[in-house]
Amino acid sequence: MANPNNLITPEGRQAMEKELDYLWRVERRQTTQAVTEAAAHGDRSENAEYKEGKRRLREIDRRLRFLRKRLEQLQVVHYSPQQEGKVFFGAWVEIENEAGETKQLRIVGGDEFDPSKGYISVRSPMARALIGHEVDDEIAVQTPEGKGVWFINSIQYKSFESN
Repeated sequence: MANPNNLITPEGRQAMEKELDYLWRVERRQTTQAVTEAAAHGDRSENAEYKEGKRRLREIDRRLRFLRKRLEQLQVVHYSPQQEGKVFFGAWVEIENEAGETKQLRIVGGDEFDPSKGYISVRSPMARALIGHEVDDEIAVQTPEGKGVWFINSIQYKSFESN
């Protein structure tokens, strides 16, 4: 089995590749140009624009190195028809608790984790409890907030091509 730390959806990989491309082709070039222009203004030791530009350039280069290395390690998990009806990596799952509160969650890799979008890590307690279950299953989850019981209302796999 693949290392769960290295799993990513096709959309997640595309987003990382897009960020890498933007940083390399746009932001790094603009920042390099700004540093060059600031350096032309004379004394670099008291040139705040030059110092800030160099700092930003280091940040960009650090992120570029990280993205290149990380993209080599990641394994894209594509949708498979055999997943239908059960919760697996990449699934959108609607769950409901006993109080009638519902949540829409998507099980993704750690690089895509984003609570504001409802994206939860495959390694989270909720995702681990959901994996392999079907609609109408009841799951008990121990989370930092305490133990909760949830019911699976729906499971969907949105294909990457439809986005």
